Amino acid sequence: MARRPLPRILSHGSERIVRSRELARTAATSATDVLHPLITITRGLRRLAAAGRRKWADTPKDRHGPLLFLVASIVLVVALLPYGPLLAGISLMAAAAWHGRDRTGALPKGPDDAQTKRLQSLYEALVPYFSVPEDPAPLFAHGGEWTKAFSSYAFDDTGRLAHLTIRYPAYFTDGETASRTRIEQVLHAKSGRGREYRFAWDEEGNQLTVTVLPPLPTDISAQRFVTAPGEMVLGFTDPTGVQRTLPVAFGEEQRDVPPVVWRTGVRSTEPHLLAIGGPGSGTTTLLRSMALQALQHGDVLIIEGGGTGEYACLADRDGVLAVECGLAGALASLEWAAHETERRLIAANRARQAGHPAPDDTKRPLWLLLDRPTVLGHLAAADDRPDPQALLQVPLRHGRAAGVTVVVAEQFDGMESLADGVRQHTRARVVLGPASAEQLEAVLGSAPPTTPTPDVPAGRGYARLGAGPVHRLQVPATPDPYDEATSETHRQAVLSLLPERAAPADAEPVGAAVEG
Repeated sequence: MARRPLPRILSHGSERIVRSRELARTAATSATDVLHPLITITRGLRRLAAAGRRKWADTPKDRHGPLLFLVASIVLVVALLPYGPLLAGISLMAAAAWHGRDRTGALPKGPDDAQTKRLQSLYEALVPYFSVPEDPAPLFAHGGEWTKAFSSYAFDDTGRLAHLTIRYPAYFTDGETASRTRIEQVLHAKSGRGREYRFAWDEEGNQLTVTVLPPLPTDISAQRFVTAPGEMVLGFTDPTGVQRTLPVAFGEEQRDVPPVVWRTGVRSTEPHLLAIGGPGSGTTTLLRSMALQALQHGDVLIIEGGGTGEYACLADRDGVLAVECGLAGALASLEWAAHETERRLIAANRARQAGHPAPDDTKRPLWLLLDRPTVLGHLAAADDRPDPQALLQVPLRHGRAAGVTVVVAEQFDGMESLADGVRQHTRARVVLGPASAEQLEAVLGSAPPTTPTPDVPAGRGYARLGAGPVHRLQVPATPDPYDEATSETHRQAVLSLLPERAAPADAEPVGAAVEG
């Protein structure tokens, strides 16, 4: 079969096609240069319109009318001024040109010499853990390229590593806790101590992301938090840890901060809480903050085993049933709490069987706050008297149904003296102050996703509610207002939250005294 000749445009027109493409590209570039001011102004107008829509959406509905009146007044004034529309148009074009300018700057070429040395040192430190002799093409090797293993990185203003994404071989045993811990320790040591790091392991993608966490705010003082009845704010955490924020006052300012909220009551899955810490860690501050919040909707009974008078500001206040520091008063109060729990259960059960709602005297929450009860346990053993913790069995076991919540604060050296009932029924856990990884895992039941630092402020630690994740925690500053070392700002903040003084039981009514 004879071959048909190709069309003339395909056999001899390749040069014409290339020339046509170059002419079209040159024309497009020239048109872009000519129309660049118009494109910039159009982009700026679009950005200004988007900003205006966001401003309108953020404005409360009750302020839409005044805002429209203000805009109409400005338009009317501009229209009445000499050359007003012309000046307004020029100003609008100038603002659009400014907001529509190209803001993309030159991309960084790469890390400098100091950063390159730091990354190479970190790469060499990981070689013994991410390589095996049998690997024909190792990702980690002595003298290798760190660019193959580190997919992304970032440094802070001081030149220290702030973010790092590491690719590791698929044969690395990332499912074993010991292997993970070893890598985290190396990264913590080589990246810089004294900071908190979050390690996010992606087993499916064989990647490890290391992020430096900013310190939690320590300037949040005691205040009324916007919560529902039965919700207790333990403290504040990272924005990525929870899906909720609360408006918090910082002096004259107000910001939204993510809280750690503990839900109590009948439908709570973690009805009781255990807080552990060392001396000066902030466990007493936590109990004092919880007492101020609980007094909004319930009654509080405080047992202080240390006998230091940290809760003297709550004595004789409305809603505070008692503040006991001695053994006899603590035993009597806890025995009453056990009987009160049984009474509430019986009354609610009878009302349920009769088809009536629960009595009002069984609905008001009752909080039992115990600070270092093991000290009173030692005193009871010396006097051959029952341990106060034994009287907590009924409130711990049946407190959720009766509206009774138990909170126990203890130090690390007294953990072994805690009763089994306290350990079993306090599924909400808090650890404050410096603690090792072993201590954190023993209390929380799971290791935190961050590296604990040796020096932490008071009220700083971790919290875990039941089987949930471990959150970083910063307890709001709630010091003793009667302490001389307390600042005036914190003193007034706590005093403003205290209820009024309760009238003595034997006091004569004011009306009767006047009539007499």
